[in-house]
Amino acid sequence: MTYGDGTRVVHAGLPAPEPDQPFLPGPVFAAPYHLDPQAGPGRNGYGRPDNPTRRALEDAIGELEGGEALAFASGQAAITGLLLATLRAGDTVALPSDGYFTVRAFAEGTLRDLGVRAVLVPTAGPYPAFEGVRLVLLETPANPGLDVCDIRAVAAAAHAAGALVAVDNTTATPLGQRPLELGADVVVASGTKALTGHSDVLLGYVATADPDLLARMTTWRAQTGGIPGAFDAWLAHRSLATLDLRLSRQSTNARAVAELLAGRPDVTGVRWPGLPGDPSYALARAQMGRIPGVVSFDLGSAERVGAFLTASRLVFAATSFGGVHTSADRRAQWGDDTAPGFVRLSCGIEDTDDLVADLTAALDAT
Repeated sequence: MTYGDGTRVVHAGLPAPEPDQPFLPGPVFAAPYHLDPQAGPGRNGYGRPDNPTRRALEDAIGELEGGEALAFASGQAAITGLLLATLRAGDTVALPSDGYFTVRAFAEGTLRDLGVRAVLVPTAGPYPAFEGVRLVLLETPANPGLDVCDIRAVAAAAHAAGALVAVDNTTATPLGQRPLELGADVVVASGTKALTGHSDVLLGYVATADPDLLARMTTWRAQTGGIPGAFDAWLAHRSLATLDLRLSRQSTNARAVAELLAGRPDVTGVRWPGLPGDPSYALARAQMGRIPGVVSFDLGSAERVGAFLTASRLVFAATSFGGVHTSADRRAQWGDDTAPGFVRLSCGIEDTDDLVADLTAALDAT
């Protein structure tokens, strides 16, 4: 039977029902485990590569992404692990020029020092020929500009040239889009954001249906040790159960906010892929199961952004997205190549009317 998103996230990764046992077992805190004196380790030998709480979370994420997943200590640990495990001196990697800026910084520093060449490509294209490229990394929708690319088309072109394709699925989440079904070789994401959604966990993951790539990433993680703790893994698994509900409200709020902002003459550059007229609207509707709760726009100056955030009673000034609380930040202060007044706003799960009224009052006040 094929279940809906709400059913899938509630039951993902849970053990079979057993009398006297909890629905979701509590976290296992262990460094060493008892070994069989004769046979040695079974499934659990040592806590760095082996933890049943982490495996349960990975089973859940793998079910949602359509592959097998490996959890990492953060999204950055996952994406740099993927880059370092797949690239060698002399390789070329294609990265989004408008994606998460820390990945570009990593490429311009560590990867360059290791002899890896990076080519920067806008998410919306145009895309170059991929001959000689080892890995193509896509981030769609891009963070923070929210452009969308055609995963299936780019993956086909990259594969024809012999390149691997990775998709950063952080903004969309596996309920918003399934890159592996669209031709990607691997998914990478920050679970810190909407996946866990309560602003209390740092987490990342990779997911793939390629056994060789999975084995390479498993070895990389075991040897470098970038694992999440058992309690973080348990919190993340617990939070997955409400993912469908949270995304539904966030998307509803984002639509109302985008419509509000688009109708104001004192706000420019409004982007939300679910808004008719957005450059990514048609592609997002065709490729994505739902549109995330992130909206971007420009208030003209850093000073007005500060005044807006100060005036708002419901929008927290914070540098993350996908949480249950609406938050926003001025991206230029972190290193993104954006205008001084550019704002990334992440809609939470507040009542829609309350959020719209608060944003209207804050904008009017500035």
